[in-house]
Order: sequence, then C-alpha cells, then structure tokens
Amino acid sequence: MEWSSIVGILFAVLMAIGLPLALRKRKKAGPQRREELYQHLLEMGVEATLVERGADEEKVGVSRASGQRSEGIIQLRRQNIDSVKVVSVASQYAVNYFVDYLVKSPNITGKRPLKKTRLVRGKSSALWGKVVAIEWKGDESLARSLNFDYRLKDRLLSADSDPSALKGNLWILPEPKHGYARIRTNYFLPSPEMLEAMNIIAKHVKSW
Repeated sequence: MEWSSIVGILFAVLMAIGLPLALRKRKKAGPQRREELYQHLLEMGVEATLVERGADEEKVGVSRASGQRSEGIIQLRRQNIDSVKVVSVASQYAVNYFVDYLVKSPNITGKRPLKKTRLVRGKSSALWGKVVAIEWKGDESLARSLNFDYRLKDRLLSADSDPSALKGNLWILPEPKHGYARIRTNYFLPSPEMLEAMNIIAKHVKSW
C-alpha cells in the first residue's frame, strides 16, 4: 500500500473519531461560555440580559455549511453594541470560540457594496515585539473613519499589554441581509477599556 493511501486512511480515522468528540465538547462548553461572558459583563456594571434561544440575531453570520453555531445571545443596553453572540466552530482537532458584537446599521442595506474590514497590527519586531502601530484595512470609507479616530487607536494600543485584551484577529463583517454588522474577536472576557474600544468601533459602524 502506498504511503499516500495510508495517510489518507489515517486522516479519515482521525476525522471519524475527533469530530464527534469535538461536537460533544461544544454541546457542553458552549452554553457555559455564554454564561461566563454574561456574568463578566454584569460584574463590570453593564446592563445585560440573556436572550431566549431561537432569536433572529442567532442567524446573523452563522450557517451549518460553515460549521459555525450560535451558543446564544446577550442583549446589551445603553451601549453602541446592540447584542453579543458567542459562536463555536468545531473541527476534528478542537472547538474554537468567537464573540460577535452585533451592531444594527441603518445604512448597511443600501446599494453601496460593503467590504470586510480588519485590524492590522505593526510590531517593533517580527516575533515577540510590542505592538507599536495599528491600521484598519478593507472597506475604504469605514477604514478611513477608524484610522482617523485617535482615541480608539490609543485605547487599542494601551490595551495590548493588558492580559484581558484582544490578542487575536479583529474583523468587521457586514451582514446586509440582516441589517447588522458583526465585530468578531476570539473569545475573551473584555476589560472595561476593551469594551469601550468595541463601543467606539460600533459607533463608527452605525454610521457606515
């Protein structure tokens, strides 16, 4: 038997074993992540409410074809962010969790095509350097607005040394079908400063 055939068989076996284990883990841990984030927001003094399963917001940016599943919605009040959704993505290796900060945007259903926008960090050295600059790239109009907001830039740069700060990617994803935009991050419990930064981003998104 050729080596490529053996590798293919081993991969198929790993898929058959690993994926069901990952899905079972997601079933247990997903709701716990939402509860953890909800309690964290309450402890910070944020007015938040758990939304019953099946809400329309759960459909925003989630599909079975993509392997993503909503673990539930947390509605916020007195924030530029309308609600927060915990999302799980299962693979044969593990379950990864993300947070989608959902923002209603009245202009997002217009005729102008909107592009994904992401945060790009510049470091003092390639591997372990400190973040010294940030830049938004993607949708020209939104990226320009975010790049000229120096208050937001200061918040994000100062938060980089905070253990509770965002360490992974940050994407702004338009969802014109639903009238929302998603600010997606890896799952983490935000500090008050990071939540303020997210609210500043959400304010820009509302006028997108």
